[in-house]
Amino acid sequence: MSADRNTVARPSAIAVAAPSTRTDLAADALTHVELTWRAKRIEHRIRFGHPVAIVRLDRHRRRVSFKPGSIFAVIRWEANDFGTVLSRADILRAVGTGECFTTVPFVQPGAAILLSISSWPKVERVLQAIDDVEALGVDPADAAPDHWQHIRNRLSVNETPRRYTLTRHQAWLKRRRIAP
Repeated sequence: MSADRNTVARPSAIAVAAPSTRTDLAADALTHVELTWRAKRIEHRIRFGHPVAIVRLDRHRRRVSFKPGSIFAVIRWEANDFGTVLSRADILRAVGTGECFTTVPFVQPGAAILLSISSWPKVERVLQAIDDVEALGVDPADAAPDHWQHIRNRLSVNETPRRYTLTRHQAWLKRRRIAP
């Protein structure tokens, strides 16, 4: 995986704060994702999304936080002495207080799952789908959530997903404008 496509962009508006306790995390309305980086062993990254805060927990870990409604992708890869033991891509929607959510590893309190895929060949296809959306000039975090669910459904049965188009994106923007 190339470093440029899997790193968190750090816009100037992101707050970088001191680490807080677990009880503090439960009290706020943000969704927190713990990322770990140990070269050639554990690599958890945000592929896309707009974090509102990034906190360095220690040398190998940091926590990024997303406001409710934000869509973001978490890519996890782990290996041992014998090779890769985990490849996983999750595209999630951060939930607000009182919303239903699913627990996801390293995500507190949890999130609405739009896509969750394991195994490197399928994760690679998800990364290609993300690249396709970016090639249109659309931020993947702003793409229709239905598209990510479509990708999950097609890949889970070994079918080729339809590509995201500007027409589909325009329809999503109009639908979002009139939805309550």
